[in-house]
Amino acid sequence: MLFALFYVIAITVLVMHFTGFLARHNLEWLVLVLAAAVFPAVIYL
Repeated sequence: MLFALFYVIAITVLVMHFTGFLARHNLEWLVLVLAAAVFPAVIYL
């Protein structure tokens, strides 16, 4: 369940990034937070 929720949040952040929403609202740091959240899983696997 938590894994699916993470995917929904990740897809939402990426869509907002590519549409320019995050840049207009100074929220580009969310992309970095998303990358940092994925990093431990990549190292672990």
